[in-house]
Amino acid sequence: MSWKPSNLPYDKDPETKRVLKNLSAAHRALAELKGVAQSIPRQEILINTLTFQEAKDSSEVENIVTTHDELYKSSLGFEGFISPAAKEVENYSQALKRGFAIVSHKKILSSNSIIEIQETLERNNAGFRKLPGTNLKNQKTGEIVYEPPQSADEIKKLMQNLVEFINDNELVDYDPIVKMAIIHFQFESIHPFYDGNGRTGRIINILYLVLQELLDIPILYLSRYIIQHKGDYYRLLQEVRDHDNWELWILFMIKAVEETALYTIDIINDIKRDMMRMKNILRDNYKFYSQELLNHLFKLPYTKIEFLMEDLKISRVTASNYLNKLANDAIVHKHKLGKSNYYINPLLMDTLIKKK
Repeated sequence: MSWKPSNLPYDKDPETKRVLKNLSAAHRALAELKGVAQSIPRQEILINTLTFQEAKDSSEVENIVTTHDELYKSSLGFEGFISPAAKEVENYSQALKRGFAIVSHKKILSSNSIIEIQETLERNNAGFRKLPGTNLKNQKTGEIVYEPPQSADEIKKLMQNLVEFINDNELVDYDPIVKMAIIHFQFESIHPFYDGNGRTGRIINILYLVLQELLDIPILYLSRYIIQHKGDYYRLLQEVRDHDNWELWILFMIKAVEETALYTIDIINDIKRDMMRMKNILRDNYKFYSQELLNHLFKLPYTKIEFLMEDLKISRVTASNYLNKLANDAIVHKHKLGKSNYYINPLLMDTLIKKK
C-alpha cells in the first residue's frame, strides 16, 4: 500500500520489445474495425446497439447485473417497468454517448468533461472526492490492497496532470494503445470519484481511441474482455503498483483491444447480414418498405409505435399498421407490457444474445 501515483509521464519506458511486437496485430484489428463500421450507412445503428451492449457489460464488472430483456425494456421508457439495475445500465449508456458528443465537438477531454460523464453516470454532482477514507479492497478477502490519494488538492492536481497527458501528444511519443493503458491505470489509481470510477475509466478508454482517430465512433468496448479476465485485470493493475510490472499490464490491454476489435467486427458483419436479410423480406413483401423503416428496426432490438412515429414522421395509425402487419407475419414479435405494446426484431436480438 506504499505506492502513490505521481505525475505522468513516468520515468520508465513502457514500450518494451514484447510490447512493440504485440502492437501491430492490435492496430490491424482496429483498422479493420474502423473500415467495417464505415460500411454501415447509418452509424447511429452501431452506436445505439453496441453502446447498450457495453453498458450492460461494464456495469456487470461492478456487479450490476441485468438481462437483455430488462435492458431493452428500459429503453422503451414505460413507467414502472424499469429495474434498478437496468436504470444503472441506461445511465451508463447515456454517459458514454454524452462523452462521445463532448470529444466530437471539443476534440479534447477536460477535467470538467470527465466530471460531466461521471455525473451523467451516477446522477449526482459530487465531483472529485473531497473527503478521505476511500480504499480499494480485495473483492474476496476484504483486505485493503491500495489506498488512493486522500487529499482533495492532490486529486485535483493529479487529474489536471492526467488531462494534460491525455490531450498533449507532444509530451511523449508512445503508441496510442500503450498510452491508453497508462491513462487507464493512472485514472483507476487516482480513483477521483466517490462512485463510478471503474465505469468512467472504461468510457475514457474508448473516448481516447476516438480522440486519436483510431476509430470514428465509440464502438470498441473492453468490458466484455475484462469480465472474461476479471482476476487478471485486477491482479495486473496491482502488479504495477506493487512491483512496477508495466509490461504485463500493457500486454493485457493490447490483447484486450485486439480481441475486442475482432469480436466487434464479427458483430457488425452479423448485423449487416441481418439487415440485408430483413431488407429483402420487407422490399419483396411490403409496399411500405423504406430504408428508414429498416434502419429503425435495427437501432435497437425493441421498439414501440411512438418511436416509429418519431423516426419516420408518420401518424400513430400508420406506425401501428406497419408494426402490426410485420407482427402478424412474425417478422417482428409483438408483446404487451402493462397497457402498452412493444415489438422485438428477432434477427437483431438473436445476434446480440449469441454474441454475448
